[in-house]
Amino acid sequence: MARAATTFDVFNAIAEPKRRQVLDLLSRGEQGVNEMVGILGWRQPQVSKHLGVLRQVGLVDVRRDGRRQVYTLNAAELKPVNEWVKTFERFWTRHLHSIKQRAEAKAKNLTNTHKRSDSHG
Repeated sequence: MARAATTFDVFNAIAEPKRRQVLDLLSRGEQGVNEMVGILGWRQPQVSKHLGVLRQVGLVDVRRDGRRQVYTLNAAELKPVNEWVKTFERFWTRHLHSIKQRAEAKAKNLTNTHKRSDSHG
């Protein structure tokens, strides 16, 4: 089965870990390609390839600054991802609440066990 084209789908585009690294870097502020090459330690064609995909799905914008191309993050395009992830928030909250209850019960049992052993000693 053929994979969906990453150029049309934000979810597929960010599924690639290296593209998420680029987005993380751009979340700190605009960057030129050469600066990203230096920071990421990748070859320039690799950085440009990932920037091209991110540009096609609208996650990054580019502007010219003389001969330099400067990239910025367009975080608004991550909204569908954020909305989808938020659907799981109820699950995580419930799961964390359950873990907290078990930990508190265990701590209470340990405290009671120590109190009993101290009173018998």
